Amino acid sequence: MRGLGLIGLVLVLAIVGLVAKKQLTSAATPTRPAAPGVQAPASGGAPVNPQQVQQQVKEALDAAVKTRQMPDDN
Repeated sequence: MRGLGLIGLVLVLAIVGLVAKKQLTSAATPTRPAAPGVQAPASGGAPVNPQQVQQQVKEALDAAVKTRQMPDDN
């Protein structure tokens, strides 16, 4: 009886380990960018130009503000 309990416990631990490993590896690779209109960073490990990132963020914010503008009450 103890042998079956031990085998069951090892089997459950193996399944939980495989599921945890799958979850951790899928969380490490995002499938889409965080915000629409902003490109995901290059996966080649190339250095990113800070001015280019700043320009992309500014363009995304300008586009978001432009879509949210309301007419004046005057």
